Amino acid sequence: MSEPLPWLIENSIQIAWDYLERTGEIVDAAETSKFLLKSVDEMVLKGERRKLMLANRAIDAYRLRKLRIVS
Repeated sequence: MSEPLPWLIENSIQIAWDYLERTGEIVDAAETSKFLLKSVDEMVLKGERRKLMLANRAIDAYRLRKLRIVS
């Protein structure tokens, strides 16, 4: 049985947030939370329901976005 979508989204974002916080990659908390929510929401709308996949892809997207800004 799968968890309700709001819980899935919240848990996925929390996993990504915890990881990014532990690695010291969060500079602006408000901007990071908005980015992770948008990223996870888009993936859920496309049908992804695996919590760790959502978290890992959100982390990857966050890192890629930071690289594009720096470049």
